[in-house]
Amino acid sequence: MIRPTLILLAAGTALAASPAAAAVLVYTASLTGGHEVPPAASPGTGFAVVTIDDVADTMRVQVNFSGLVGNTAASHIHCCQPLGTNAQVATTTPTFPGFPLGVTSGTYDQTFDMTLASSYNPAFVTAHGGNVTQARTDFFAGVAATQSYLNIHSSVFPGGEIRGQLFARVPEPSSWALMIAGFGLLGGVARSHRSRPALA
Repeated sequence: MIRPTLILLAAGTALAASPAAAAVLVYTASLTGGHEVPPAASPGTGFAVVTIDDVADTMRVQVNFSGLVGNTAASHIHCCQPLGTNAQVATTTPTFPGFPLGVTSGTYDQTFDMTLASSYNPAFVTAHGGNVTQARTDFFAGVAATQSYLNIHSSVFPGGEIRGQLFARVPEPSSWALMIAGFGLLGGVARSHRSRPALA
């Protein structure tokens, strides 16, 4: 008989390595004027990394941008609509707190407590059940489903100068190796059980 503890250990190792079971989820976005809807004729570019910890309920937003035509007026994350469409602002309005304004290039790094109403656009909370718990659940799900984007608004393009859809980052090779090892352990336990002679 297979020991239940061995099965649980093997399954747990595999699941812990799986991206779906991860507590820390990383998303990236390449920001350009062409990604705006409708497109903005801007040479500006940027890159964003959004790291969500769905256990600690935090979100870290890191942005680097340059070459904007206008001076920055706001930046935030929109959610939750399909790729290529416009969505409601989900995070703080009119802009992320501390985001560099009145410039054409800059960097930003801020971590948000996603259990706080102050981390969201009040209209987003209202549209998603009227409470932060539901807003957080819907926001995290929208980001995971590639239905969110980060953009930067400027004085020349008030509707948004550069924008990028948030895509899940591919797991590191070490994560895949751990997951494969976990499934291998589970398979080994099963083979070991089949090869043992039955006891009288």
